[in-house]
Amino acid sequence: MSDLLARVVISKSGRDQGRMFVIVKVVNERFVLIVDGDLRKIENPKMKNIRHLQMTNYRADEVADHLARGELPFNHVIRKSLKRIEVRNQMGRGSGNGEG
Repeated sequence: MSDLLARVVISKSGRDQGRMFVIVKVVNERFVLIVDGDLRKIENPKMKNIRHLQMTNYRADEVADHLARGELPFNHVIRKSLKRIEVRNQMGRGSGNGEG
């Protein structure tokens, strides 16, 4: 389950459908906390059922580094990571292996 940390996901249901998020905490086998640094900031993460998320092969490496150190990433770091992945994905250059 810890392999889900910093994984980039896309919401499949709810008002946030189609938005990209980063998993910042695994609550249990069914629920995770997700943020996007914009509408869902690190101070107020959204609890979401894993079944309502589409997993991607992308990982927000900078966010993962913060989480590995036991720190919460800043919202601008989350936004920057998601934007970088989104741009790479739109350009078709993304290999799906992460940011770096």
